[in-house]
Amino acid sequence: MILLILLASILIVTVTIYQYNEQTKDYNVQRFGRKEQATKHNIEIELDKTTYPVTSENLPKIFQDRIYEIASVHKLTISMYDMQGKLIKSSIPYNFDKAEDVPLSRKTVKELAINSNHRILKSRREKGVTYQSSYTYINDSRFKRIGILQLQIAQDNEDQKKELQEFMSRLTLVYVIMFILAILLAYFLSSYITRSIQTISEKIKETSLNKRNEKITLKTPSSEISSLVTAYNNMIDQLEESAVRLARSEREQAWKEMAKQVAHEIKNPLTPMRLSVQSFERKFNPEDPNIREKLTEYSQTLIQQIDVMSSIASAFSDFAKMPTQRREKLDVIDVVKHALDIFTEDYIEYLPEETSLMAHLDKTQLIRIVTNLVKNATQAMQKGEQKPKIDVKVSLDGNNVKITISDNGKGIKEENKDLIFEPKFTTKTSGMGLGLPMIKKIIETYDGTIGFSSTEGIGTVFTVILPRT
Repeated sequence: MILLILLASILIVTVTIYQYNEQTKDYNVQRFGRKEQATKHNIEIELDKTTYPVTSENLPKIFQDRIYEIASVHKLTISMYDMQGKLIKSSIPYNFDKAEDVPLSRKTVKELAINSNHRILKSRREKGVTYQSSYTYINDSRFKRIGILQLQIAQDNEDQKKELQEFMSRLTLVYVIMFILAILLAYFLSSYITRSIQTISEKIKETSLNKRNEKITLKTPSSEISSLVTAYNNMIDQLEESAVRLARSEREQAWKEMAKQVAHEIKNPLTPMRLSVQSFERKFNPEDPNIREKLTEYSQTLIQQIDVMSSIASAFSDFAKMPTQRREKLDVIDVVKHALDIFTEDYIEYLPEETSLMAHLDKTQLIRIVTNLVKNATQAMQKGEQKPKIDVKVSLDGNNVKITISDNGKGIKEENKDLIFEPKFTTKTSGMGLGLPMIKKIIETYDGTIGFSSTEGIGTVFTVILPRT
């Protein structure tokens, strides 16, 4: 809108100036035409009432003094030439005093002769003044050509220029006011239009598959905005249906994967148990003097495998249930130190940045987080590593507790970084891959975060952020 008004104002000013100049030219031509008609009429009257014979030679006598009166009345310059273009009489007497007898050019005489109207108009500009001249024939009573009449007027357009300037100043003032009004109107109009679009934009940004999304309700929206809102609300309905289907599918898939993992882990101890029973049945001899020792060995083998199955069941049970939030006021520095006391490796170094750091957390679960991460770090050490090193740091990060566990082990491969917190994923030959997913669940239950950075062959750094309250 602003651009259109600006362009329109420039165009109107340009057209106005052009039109004003054209009207001024037309006015000057018409005014000069009227003066020319009136002057020629006065000349014809003088020719009719003169007592001299009307010839070229007598024109200076006929208009001896009268030419000055006619030129003064009509405010123009009159010059008379014979048929060859020689000046014979002019209303400017000083031309003769200074012997300025300038004849007409042959070109002008020829143009006048071949012109159908026997009239020529010419203009010239000199020292900022425009001079307009006309050339016609002087005829006697029998319409015989006896001379050439030149009428010249100096066009002074200062009044017209002042009038144009005044008009343009008023027009500019009007368009400045209109331009300001257009800016204000455009601002409020665009604010009104974009308010609805901004609301829709904010709702779209907040749209998520993991939560219930609100529909958009606008008062008196335009038809275009209403169509957009309707499309968004329909999308929200479809998104909720898709989220329900996806959640159901994910749950089913998770249970399938969990069932497969449980079955796989249970089969591992069942195989040696089966072999032990078959071997005992085949070699059983009641009369063997060492039967009691063999029975004891057989029983211990079975009990060991049963314990493995029990630990598998407990691990899956712990992973399946959400950890209970038990918040108690504790000193994180002391708890982490207590968690590290179970490790005997001399390359584990504890570097707390605070002497005491109080927080409301679960002591058991905090120990579980630290021990799991440190255990993973010790297992990540390369075989034959010359100087293994694990640093455990605890610091205050705003209103959060920051625990950093870094090692110089083998690091995590690039293709495994996205899977590190996935259940049942493990790079070790033994284990169920539930340790990191479990502590991640514990940390997220307390509105905390866990992340890591790792470079293969250099080491890994795990960072845990837990709120103090």
